[in-house]
Amino acid sequence: MSGDEFSGFAVPGDPDLEAPVDLDDPFDIGLAGRARRLDRHGASATRLDSRRWRADAARSDRWLLDGCGGPTLDLGCGPGRLVAALTERGVPALGVDTSARAIRQCRSRGALVLRRDVFGELPGEGRWHHVLLADGNLGIGGDPVALLNRSRRLIGSGGSVLVELSTGEPGLWRGPARLVGPGGSCGRWFPWAMVGAGAITEVAAAAGLVLHQLALHQLSLSRLSRRRRVFAELRPQA
Repeated sequence: MSGDEFSGFAVPGDPDLEAPVDLDDPFDIGLAGRARRLDRHGASATRLDSRRWRADAARSDRWLLDGCGGPTLDLGCGPGRLVAALTERGVPALGVDTSARAIRQCRSRGALVLRRDVFGELPGEGRWHHVLLADGNLGIGGDPVALLNRSRRLIGSGGSVLVELSTGEPGLWRGPARLVGPGGSCGRWFPWAMVGAGAITEVAAAAGLVLHQLALHQLSLSRLSRRRRVFAELRPQA
């Protein structure tokens, strides 16, 4: 794919990034930077720092960004920090999200974005060099095998799927979840999944992908801190 194919998605920005939270949209409280935890039915809650999603790309995003050497599709792009960072590097990138707030946030920072379901029709299917699933987005739809299958069909034979794995779930968890903000405000329940490093090889194989490498980024050098991010590069089976 060439960068010219992205020109049709550039649209004027929308300055209204502080609209009231829509609790009927299960992800809106997170995109507003107010989610503090992810409640999981039948499992322990996971702490969140959703403010990072709205910030610019940080040092901990570098592995993902460095892994993208050609046209990249960011599924569940949210506010678009990775799309914007790739664009600044000269890498053609397009974000995909269903949230109205996410679309506004992407456009305000100049990130190219398409409002569409990741399982719906998308441009350039089978020709993308890379697909990104960051910030827990491997959980979209509650079926990571189906999502990785979809991602595999979006990339070319030499492409890769770069995913962020869960550090709070060592294996595979699937079930209803919801985002919770200050004072207990929360969105509705939605189907979700979490995949840890111990499950990614099996989950990827079921989707026709192989684990090429794992990477760990420590968010804090403190011996008392366990804050870290774990990533995986997946490639199509030969």
